[in-house]
Amino acid sequence: MLVMLIAFGWESVLYLVLGLVGGLVGGFFGARWLFKRELAKNPPINEKMIRAMFTSMGRKPSEAQVRSVMNSINKQQ
Repeated sequence: MLVMLIAFGWESVLYLVLGLVGGLVGGFFGARWLFKRELAKNPPINEKMIRAMFTSMGRKPSEAQVRSVMNSINKQQ
């Protein structure tokens, strides 16, 4: 660290550290924004969606069937 301080000067080391911290903070908030946007576009499957899927296939789902499908989806993740 001392060799780098002598070779480049303390300003360069300061800019490097500030750049790394700024990149980490920016990357965190950028990834968080992208993750929230994707969840809003593609929400996770819930019981209401499973009931709609059964109904679209012409079946009346029982509560046991809905829970069974939910359990199998949760096991896959």
